[in-house]
Amino acid sequence: MINIVETDVQSIIQEGQARIFVHTPFCGTCQLAERMLLAVEAVMKMEYYHKLNASLFPDFMQQHQIESVPCLITFQDGQVKDKTYAFQSVQHMLAKTISE
Repeated sequence: MINIVETDVQSIIQEGQARIFVHTPFCGTCQLAERMLLAVEAVMKMEYYHKLNASLFPDFMQQHQIESVPCLITFQDGQVKDKTYAFQSVQHMLAKTISE
């Protein structure tokens, strides 16, 4: 998983397809969701996700109307394609990643 710094956000969003995992460091559910996404990356043998600390990006949170964390937001050509708030299982997230 690749950490995002402020200067990277817009360039990452403008990539063909970007998956941004929005979290906060002290959120237990976020930590569990991150482990699921890391498992997906391990299975796929590739880094698929970027990791964004919501506490450091309040403008991003407001601009993209992110309601809660954890959130996996998928961008396609700079536009929001999908937001996932329920990280049901590793299998579910793997299937979701493959289908996008």
